[in-house]
Amino acid sequence: MVMACRIINKRRHMGLQQLSSFAETGRTFLGPLKSSKFIIDEECHESVLISSTVRLLESLDLSSAVGQLLNEAVQAQNNTYRTGTSTLLFLVGAWSSAVEECLHLGVPISVIVSVMSEGLNFCSEEVVSLQVPVHNIFDCMDSRKTFPQLETFSVSLCPFLQVPSDTDLIEEEHGLKDVASQTLTISNLSGRPLKSSEFFKPQAKVEADKNTSRTLKNSLLADTCCRKSILIHSRHFNRTDNTERVSKPDGFQEHVTATLKTYRCNDLVELAVGLSHGDHSSMKLVEEAVQLQYQNACVQQGNCIKPFMFDISRICTCCLPGLPETSSCVCPGYVTVVSVSNTPVIKELQNQPLRIVLIEGDLTENYRHLGFNKSVNIKTALTSMELQEDSSEELWANHVLQVLIQFNVNLVLVQGNVSERLIEKCINSKQLVIGSVNGSVMQAFAEAAGAVQVAYITQVNEDCVGNGICVTFWRSSPLDVVDGNNRIAILLKTEGINLVTAVLTNPVTAQMQTKEDRFWTCAYRLYYALKEEKVFLGGGAVEFLCLSCLQILAEQSLKKENHACSGWLHNTSSWLASSLAIYRPTVLKFLANGWQKYLSTLLYNTAHYSSEFEASTYIQHHLQNATDSGSPSSYILNEYSKLNSRIFNSDISNKLEQIPRVYDVVTPKIEAWRRALDLVLLVLQTDSEIITGHGHTQINSQELTGFLFL
Repeated sequence: MVMACRIINKRRHMGLQQLSSFAETGRTFLGPLKSSKFIIDEECHESVLISSTVRLLESLDLSSAVGQLLNEAVQAQNNTYRTGTSTLLFLVGAWSSAVEECLHLGVPISVIVSVMSEGLNFCSEEVVSLQVPVHNIFDCMDSRKTFPQLETFSVSLCPFLQVPSDTDLIEEEHGLKDVASQTLTISNLSGRPLKSSEFFKPQAKVEADKNTSRTLKNSLLADTCCRKSILIHSRHFNRTDNTERVSKPDGFQEHVTATLKTYRCNDLVELAVGLSHGDHSSMKLVEEAVQLQYQNACVQQGNCIKPFMFDISRICTCCLPGLPETSSCVCPGYVTVVSVSNTPVIKELQNQPLRIVLIEGDLTENYRHLGFNKSVNIKTALTSMELQEDSSEELWANHVLQVLIQFNVNLVLVQGNVSERLIEKCINSKQLVIGSVNGSVMQAFAEAAGAVQVAYITQVNEDCVGNGICVTFWRSSPLDVVDGNNRIAILLKTEGINLVTAVLTNPVTAQMQTKEDRFWTCAYRLYYALKEEKVFLGGGAVEFLCLSCLQILAEQSLKKENHACSGWLHNTSSWLASSLAIYRPTVLKFLANGWQKYLSTLLYNTAHYSSEFEASTYIQHHLQNATDSGSPSSYILNEYSKLNSRIFNSDISNKLEQIPRVYDVVTPKIEAWRRALDLVLLVLQTDSEIITGHGHTQINSQELTGFLFL
């Protein structure tokens, strides 16, 4: 493994430098074409293959305070949304460098925090104009569209379905229509102070008209002048009780008009392809899982009287390394692996309905539920402790077996661990016991089979036992699905069960974890798109809009810095007013540079450009065009209607009906931005990391230390 060395200058902000160093390791994970990395342990020389930000941070030494904060932010994003972690990591590095540059130029910390926070809020408001409504997805499930050449498409920044103005048929098919010019009123951008209690928590979604372009270009200029900057992460910048928000004078409103095109998505296949981001095989499995859930809901509810909701908690995975990828599929029911020694039991049980018991804890002799209080004042006199333990477990296993025989139970699902001795006894008596079962799977079987989960086997009675479970081999020949640990795949199902299993296979064992991670990423993208009933136009359009709008704000602020705040700061300090007027263009420029780096790296990773500089030059060309147009959002939507636009398109097919759009989920993307900036500003404001003085201009060699990373 090639190691790189990043020099940390102690006279500058060490925390921000460390964030930039960590973020540099994940640049290749940005975009649809990800490059894998080998992580090698220097002590035991073991290696692991990873291709995601989460797995990367799990393999790195994050013992430092900054590393732990970064890992906490990434884990919070991943645990909630399962997507957006690569964007989060990259923006952490880009904005850490931006803040360092601001500090180097002498920009006050309070101004950096205020302008950057409100700049990101402004971007979050502005990108509402690029949202695509997602409605009536399941109304046309039978008339499905397909993209037969999807696997052969080459990806540029991101493929997107383009609709030329002279193609009426396709325009009607994809619901593209013109919206009449609308008069919009610019309102103040409500800033949000950075509070530690809000760190890493989901932010309330912005409610706005999905078909309306909201233009707020001057709100940041006005609003930053009308409030005091609130910093509460350091004792040097505590919030005071007399902090008041100063309102703008009456009459400060501006009216603009914009004629935009509204995109709509009413088809599940189109939505799934647009959210796949190049991983079509994983998204195809997710799409099939959704259709199985929909069909089951129709059967259970009678022609789907209730609106169908995609339930991601009722999807599970079963990984089978060593098999070809073509064996991956989606099955109704529960597919899992058991020891080969259970083969005779399964052959005995596969042609008959089974009675089932569900144990929600461990099925071991010494298991006690959470909160159990052990009896006191009990003494045991033994001559051989080992003999007593063996005898005790033997008696317990015999008792469990008697209970199962008494209620004619053939199948036991256990959420926790299972005693090995009990498993052996059950195999001999033709009873199947499966451990480590997910809680959602347990609940699905409880609902479908009429079983009741219990904590101990002694609580089992006739009312707790479920009926009608069928067990069979996943394939007709069980020898075809034996993995390296001598385990075979079996299928458990019953009529009406709301459970789907995605069977994931890969001939390379080292890539199995990556395949499972990508499946869940696609599943959660589709889940949030259906839940929120809206998506963003993808292919870098949202980030490009943020970049262009911030550039315009910076230019306007530079022109008006002498009088932008005059007359509005009666209750604010003259120092803050002058600092905002002087440094606002600089801070906005560096914040925008983060988006510029993001788009340049995204383009470069697609291998369509020889260097990031070439990609950046291409983006700068479109940026100038967007600025000259006067309405960046209108420019972006117009570019989406041209086949020769390369920043949002890919050269993938001459057949227009086969060119798929690209979409992004809304809330996970916005939350990734917010978490990235919150982390950077938190590290910036930490007491131990605030650097004072101007000694960084003269560096002593003894003040430099090396920082090793991938």
